[in-house]
Amino acid sequence: MPDIVKLKKYANRRLYDTEKSEYVTLNQVADLIRQGRRVEILDAKTREDVTAFILTQIILEEAKNKNFLLPIPVLHLIIQYGDNVLGEFFEKYLQQMIQTYLAHKQAMDEQFNKWLEMGLDFSDMAQKTMAGLTPFKSFFDQFSKMEDKDKKNK
Repeated sequence: MPDIVKLKKYANRRLYDTEKSEYVTLNQVADLIRQGRRVEILDAKTREDVTAFILTQIILEEAKNKNFLLPIPVLHLIIQYGDNVLGEFFEKYLQQMIQTYLAHKQAMDEQFNKWLEMGLDFSDMAQKTMAGLTPFKSFFDQFSKMEDKDKKNK
């Protein structure tokens, strides 16, 4: 499975997947990207790269369906400064921030799952740990003696 799926955009706004030799919808292109694939979209007539335009179109369609994409003040800034200031920010920093966030999120999810898989009774662990600490030793010693007494009375 190649990393880049090459698509052609025809004048009638249809997208053609050259790998599968079939027309695809914007939703299908979005699904390819969600699967980790990259897409390259060229205008069939002019050979111009229209990838950014089509990907923006996908994002806008998803925002339309959910009625939310970015906070309104951020959208105002994008329109106000356009390509001048924000283009560099999006290209250099936003991509890195999102990738870093996803890496940390994955690491935290994996760690949390490991904790869940351990299946340890953390209350017993905490009790044993606290019993070893000097200020709490006498309290837990008394607690243990009470438990032993209860077991003998049964």
